[in-house]
Amino acid sequence: MILSLTACSNREKMENNDSIFTKGDLVPAENFTGSAWNKVLVANDTVYNVITGKVYFEPGARTNWHSHPSGQILLIIDGEGFHQIRGEAKQLLEKGDVVKCPPNVTHWHGASASKAMSQMYIVPNTENGIVNWMEPVSDEQYQSEN
Repeated sequence: MILSLTACSNREKMENNDSIFTKGDLVPAENFTGSAWNKVLVANDTVYNVITGKVYFEPGARTNWHSHPSGQILLIIDGEGFHQIRGEAKQLLEKGDVVKCPPNVTHWHGASASKAMSQMYIVPNTENGIVNWMEPVSDEQYQSEN
């Protein structure tokens, strides 16, 4: 194996899938703003009752407001982004951060305006449901400090 010594930016590495998982499939535009890709790693079934996967968000990309009947865990594996629970201040997310989204709590997450972000997600107890999609996060909400 020949290794290249060419330096590349964090964004270039993420876009080129310099990751242990592939980029996945482009997500449905009705549930996201901007471009994001999802790779399901553990599909839902009746044995484990969990979905696990990876989402890559291009800069500025984000989910709509949504909730999970049994909550969700996010593991930030690269880049920079945000998470916000409705009515609370937006939180900065960076590589290594872990977020526990409580059950039935409306929230959104996605990349910062200037940097891409990759996250792993775990949705437990899927027998209770997986996700309830709501309206898009407006540009004003995305850009606000709260």
